[in-house]
Amino acid sequence: MANTTDGPPSYAVLTAAVLGITISYAMLRDWDRFAPRLLAHPTLMALDLLFGAVLLLTASPASPLAYATVCTPLLSGLLYGWRGAGVLTGLQLAVLVTVHRAWEHHPGTGASTLLIAGFCAAAGIIGVTLRNLVFRFGTATQALSEATSRLAVAEAVESERARLARELHDSVAKTLHGLSLAAEALAQSAGRPDPDPAVVSQQATLMAAAARRAATESRHLLTDLRRHTDLTTPTPVALTTGLTTRATDFESRTGIPTTFTHQGPPPPPLPADTTRHLLAIVSEALENTHRHARATQAEVRLAVSPDSLHLTIKDDGVGLPPTATLEAAANSGHFGLLGMAERAQSTGAALTLTRGTPDDGTPTTPGTEVTLHLPLAHPAAPAPRPFPQPQESAHA
Repeated sequence: MANTTDGPPSYAVLTAAVLGITISYAMLRDWDRFAPRLLAHPTLMALDLLFGAVLLLTASPASPLAYATVCTPLLSGLLYGWRGAGVLTGLQLAVLVTVHRAWEHHPGTGASTLLIAGFCAAAGIIGVTLRNLVFRFGTATQALSEATSRLAVAEAVESERARLARELHDSVAKTLHGLSLAAEALAQSAGRPDPDPAVVSQQATLMAAAARRAATESRHLLTDLRRHTDLTTPTPVALTTGLTTRATDFESRTGIPTTFTHQGPPPPPLPADTTRHLLAIVSEALENTHRHARATQAEVRLAVSPDSLHLTIKDDGVGLPPTATLEAAANSGHFGLLGMAERAQSTGAALTLTRGTPDDGTPTTPGTEVTLHLPLAHPAAPAPRPFPQPQESAHA
């Protein structure tokens, strides 16, 4: 206010300064509300031009308040691009020329006017440059978000496909394979010259039971799919109860004596998905014992310690051949070992297969031993650490 005269000019400058600070604060605080209006109505920038003209006419271009006029080209460049910045910067320069004529008798007016004019042109260019950078950054951010979303969807689809493959292999596929074998046996029995009605009836009964079992497993699989789609919480199952049921059902279905032993304290509560994966691995290992091992007995052992959980499935069969690797099983279409390894990895457990016959053919203890090592989070820890990923070289 040093360059203003007493009276109305001083009050005008003071009023313009107070109003400018107040209005600027209000617009910055509620920018989400004011910005769309400024974008839709560029003529509102005339109020900013009027404010700058009042400052320049009353305080002269030599006043520090005159530099507030630089905000008009800067804001126009940010909001409207090159066209808006060019129009409003031109109008601001016209105001500067008018003010210079009014104050040309004041010392230093020409230099101050020229300096402010240069700042206005530079501010307009800076505003447009910042606008382009913001748009480019927004476009890059949107592209990154879309790529991340597509990647997450692809990972979710791949994970769901792997889960469905495991569930189908562990349930419906095995039952349908048994049904096909029973159908072949029935066809052979019925095609004989003198078929035994009792044998044919028994095989037909087996086929009907296998078909009913396949239908039941399909319904269970569909129910599980709906549960995952609805994101409902699965019913928790106690691990010891599930292991006892698996061993009992396997013995009654196959006639192979199967025992379940539990060492240590009761296992801590596990997530429902973890328990389901562990039980599925046990079922798959027992099924391999029945179909491939020619075993006379099987054993399921659960050992619980404060820091880990050990689950072992052992039989006295012929053991795995030296060529029974994860890659060979997947390439040959046998996805049992692959499913067991994927389930173990999803729970953070380490899966180990011990062959009864080593690669060099030296006779050892017969049978196959499947071992699961699941680290448990310490209850006193502030936050559970992620489970270590199993090493592919040591697991099936």
